[in-house]
Amino acid sequence: MPELASQRCLNHSTREAVARCPECGRYFCRECITEHDDRVICAACLKKLALKDAAPARRRLNLWPAAQGAAGLLIAWFVFYTIGRLFLATPDKYHDEDLWKSRFMDYIGANEDE
Repeated sequence: MPELASQRCLNHSTREAVARCPECGRYFCRECITEHDDRVICAACLKKLALKDAAPARRRLNLWPAAQGAAGLLIAWFVFYTIGRLFLATPDKYHDEDLWKSRFMDYIGANEDE
């Protein structure tokens, strides 16, 4: 194995190497290496490690919007069902023309007298 002092930087052939990258095994000068996780590593290997660490995790299916939509439809159905049941529960006499017409005419007649 060659000594470090006799090695040259892979990127700068005129500079002497100061470190060897533990990932790829190549020699580099001070400008071409960096410290990462308490070890000296070259830029290319650092980029590979960063891409590997930044790989997106598998995404889960988000069911929350669908659950909210279903809950909204259920609430709307319940409200309209309840209103319909209330209308059905009103007495038939209220549906006749006499009851509301007489009250409406009484109201109009009282206002005309003033």
